[in-house]
Amino acid sequence: MGVINKEQFNETFQYFDSEIVVEIIDIFLNEYSERIETLTASINAVDYDNLKFNSHSIKGVIANFVAPEVEQQAKELEIMGSEKNMDGVDELFAAFKISSASLVYELREIKEDYT
Repeated sequence: MGVINKEQFNETFQYFDSEIVVEIIDIFLNEYSERIETLTASINAVDYDNLKFNSHSIKGVIANFVAPEVEQQAKELEIMGSEKNMDGVDELFAAFKISSASLVYELREIKEDYT
């Protein structure tokens, strides 16, 4: 089983035109690398405010794709920023990068179904 709950994904997007679903996926895919770089920079600079803001932002986008594990990891990064606590951030961010990479892979597969 992947990171996306495909049944819920399909329910979420059932009334959308295929072109819109593809566009939503493409926006995320096109912004993904930059978002990861921004989060990396926030962590490296111990910039709590930017970690909170950028984690919150990516969490919201991920929620659209019904990927609860990835969303939860983004939420935990956001909480670290909010609480100004970087204890364990490297391990969490490493796990987030792995699961979010799986999300990217699965979105590319789903995109094929809509094109």
